[in-house]
Amino acid sequence: MKKVFLSLLGCTLLVGGVQIVNAQTPYKTAIGLGIDVGDGPTLVGPQIKHSFGGANAGNAQVLFGDDVVTLGVDYSYNQQIAGTNGLGWYVGIGPQLSFVDRDRSWYGGEDETYFAIRPAAGLEYKIPTAPIGFHFDWKPWWNLSHNSNFEPARFTLGFKFTIK
Repeated sequence: MKKVFLSLLGCTLLVGGVQIVNAQTPYKTAIGLGIDVGDGPTLVGPQIKHSFGGANAGNAQVLFGDDVVTLGVDYSYNQQIAGTNGLGWYVGIGPQLSFVDRDRSWYGGEDETYFAIRPAAGLEYKIPTAPIGFHFDWKPWWNLSHNSNFEPARFTLGFKFTIK
């Protein structure tokens, strides 16, 4: 009888744990528009976010600005805020490559490629009754190439269509 009780208890905890893990991300995949603003150029472009289960997600984006194209991917750890309906927080980090067309810009000179690491901390809201989500985060730009520099005043806004 003790083995049956322990087996039932184990199954109950496993099923309950899976439901808690699934509740940490309100959707499986989202596609939308990202806007990167702050010191330096404003960048706009498509992005996709995919939940790998539990609190883990990946985000990829291609952003365009004046004479700049940026490719980036991020890992993020996501949690829903208790007592809210659709509001969550996340922290993450990821690499980015920026391709700058110096021939067309006012800088003049040779084209350059920049490599940066971008940490992020933000809030995300998924409308519970609609397949729409929004995010806002602080996403500083730590350039590791061409006279390395750190730009703390960078933020992103995102508007997404969510897919279960």
